[in-house]
Amino acid sequence: MKKIINFVVLIPIGIILIVLSVANRQSVRLALNPFNPDDSVLSVSAPFFVFLFLAVIFGLVVGSFATWVSQHKYRKRARNEAHEAVKWHTEAEKQRVRAENIASQALVPSRSV
Repeated sequence: MKKIINFVVLIPIGIILIVLSVANRQSVRLALNPFNPDDSVLSVSAPFFVFLFLAVIFGLVVGSFATWVSQHKYRKRARNEAHEAVKWHTEAEKQRVRAENIASQALVPSRSV
C-alpha cells in the first residue's frame, strides 16, 4: 500500500518538477546588493528553476527547524518520563530481590543447637 501511495504521489510531483524546470530554464541574475544591483561580486546567474528549487528546499529546512523547536516541550517530557520509568524499574527490581531474600530466609528453618 505504501509503495502505491508513493507511486501515486511521487510520479506527479516528478512530472511537475520536470515541466517546471523545462519551462523556466532561461538564465536570470540574482543580485544580493540592494544598493548597487549591477555589482557582479554579489550576484549569481543561474537558470530560474535553480532559484525556485533552492527556495523550496530553504522553506522545507526552515519549516522542519521550526517544527523541531516547537516540539521541544514534548521531547523534554518524553525524556523525563523515560528517566522516571528507568528509575521505577530499577526500584521494582531492588524490591523484587529484597522480597526473594526475605522469602528465602523465611523458608530456611533456623537450627538451634
